[in-house]
Amino acid sequence: MNACIRAVVRTALYHRMEVLGIIRGYEGMIDGDFIPMNAASVANIIHRGGTILKTARSARFMKVQWRRKAAEQLLRNQIEGVVVIGGDGSFRGALALSRLCDTRFVGCPGTIDNDLAGTDFTIGYDTAINTVVDAVDKIRDTAESHERLFFVEVMGRDAGLIALRSGIGVGAEAILIPEIRTDLSQLIRRLESGRKGKSSKIIIVSEHDDAGGAFAIAEKVKAKLPYYDTRVTVLGHIQRGGNPTAMDRVNASRMGYGAVEALRKGKKNVMAGIINNQIAFTPLEKCVKHIARPHKDLLVMMEILSL
Repeated sequence: MNACIRAVVRTALYHRMEVLGIIRGYEGMIDGDFIPMNAASVANIIHRGGTILKTARSARFMKVQWRRKAAEQLLRNQIEGVVVIGGDGSFRGALALSRLCDTRFVGCPGTIDNDLAGTDFTIGYDTAINTVVDAVDKIRDTAESHERLFFVEVMGRDAGLIALRSGIGVGAEAILIPEIRTDLSQLIRRLESGRKGKSSKIIIVSEHDDAGGAFAIAEKVKAKLPYYDTRVTVLGHIQRGGNPTAMDRVNASRMGYGAVEALRKGKKNVMAGIINNQIAFTPLEKCVKHIARPHKDLLVMMEILSL
């Protein structure tokens, strides 16, 4: 997100716009916690994870009286346009605010799950899957040394795109994702019939898989295949941090630049995404979480390559 903030600030300054940063998202907007930003404000942040502007879940913002307070703060500070970096919840908040004030809102998709319609990749997704790949590569070293079966749980409560891409990237024996019902009997058969002499086996599990998390699934497999030395690793929040990849830095910069260009052209209530390597603008009301079956060819390829 820092790369996106940097692009927004510097593009706006180039066009002689005044820029204010809102601390802690909608929570800070309610309190009028705005800070002036210049080119120096965003120096040396493109390589940093997270966001220099902080973020917060705002329970107050869910109530209309506090949204009115936020709208009043925008009016008081003469804010004509807001760039919102976030997911569908942040965009729903922007739409709700747009009904209370004349400020124009443009979104940039920021979520590691890559589950927003209107863009091929969201800010943070590439970094998250590379973090998983790096961690599993290290786990593979241990798995091979001790001839173990590892279940690795990754983030992706509603969408298994982190599990799918990272699982292919690490050469996992199986990938369990919420979009496809898990057949534990089939998983056990695959493990039993797999190539003999394999010194390690890695199963990638997306959190909230229908068969349970990595611990629950590992326990069920262990009951059927007690001869496996089975281990579980939950990667957790390490997937949400760290230095962003080059791809994320470039994509986030393009989206931030595109968001300011959209404001300059009078657009409102749209999200700046990237589709087929081109900046594309999608109405915020259509930029909701999409729960769809992943590409079948990726799943077929994974099955073949894991032999």
